[in-house]
Amino acid sequence: MTPPLPPGRPRAWTAFRRAAYAAAPPPRRQFLPREFLNRLLAGAAERLPLLDAPPLMWADAERVHDPAYLARWRRGEVTREEERALGFPWTPAVVERGLGSGGATLAATRDALAHGLGINLGGGTHHASRDRAEGFSFLNDVPISARWLLDGGHARRVLILDLDVHQGNGTAALFAGEPRVLTVSVHGANNYPFQKATSDLDVALPDGTGDAAYLAALDREVAPAVAAFRPDFAFYLAGADVLEGDQLGKLALTLQGVRERDDRVFRWAARTRTPLVTVMAGGYNRDPERLIAARLGTLDAALAAFQPGGGAIMSG
Repeated sequence: MTPPLPPGRPRAWTAFRRAAYAAAPPPRRQFLPREFLNRLLAGAAERLPLLDAPPLMWADAERVHDPAYLARWRRGEVTREEERALGFPWTPAVVERGLGSGGATLAATRDALAHGLGINLGGGTHHASRDRAEGFSFLNDVPISARWLLDGGHARRVLILDLDVHQGNGTAALFAGEPRVLTVSVHGANNYPFQKATSDLDVALPDGTGDAAYLAALDREVAPAVAAFRPDFAFYLAGADVLEGDQLGKLALTLQGVRERDDRVFRWAARTRTPLVTVMAGGYNRDPERLIAARLGTLDAALAAFQPGGGAIMSG
């Protein structure tokens, strides 16, 4: 059973302390090494309670993914082509990490319903579609939780605001034609996936885009679309791969620019009293210290906007 959240006290969920992360090195060299991941966890734990994620139930994954696809991945019956699309070989740890990440996002979704803010210190595996794994993603955690909200009548209009440097093609495909979900992706135009899906709003930015142009795009294109949609629940993919120096990104935001981006999103949610879940999505910076600073900055921005006593944390 998920422990109750004390009123006015945000917390974060993580799958990073599960055995699947501790038992082996990262499957790709671009991922944060274990020593730095431990430092990220320590920094997060200094800011708010950090809880281990419950595993996602397979029945919840079936809300958006094909059951036969899930059964094959559960058993490891995947092809070399599928492993190449994923980006690394199948192992049982891949499944455990996916279920942990999805479970963390669903737990954070319940937190946001109860108190306004939910946080997953990982998540954002936005390239997985109904029956295809790709881009380090075999389960798409945010759509799973969004569908849980809609199916259960917990929300009527859900915003998925994807500010990872890569387009959320899996998310866009999963919610194509779904009027209750607004999919927004702000991403690098010349980056993976090279054949993009169609979100409700796609904002494609040129290589080298810096703070001023990025923030202007949010104000000019994203804010009006969100205001017109009037969501009653929001997911925010706070990708740190927009930061200059990312190994898999081509944009050039500074740490201050990333913080201003985060401030815009969290202050909007607090001001409009829109329950919001943030997941961390991508981040592969050549300088692990900058990546950690960006991640912790996202937590700081959330806590500053949803501060206890400030009227932003919702009760019951």
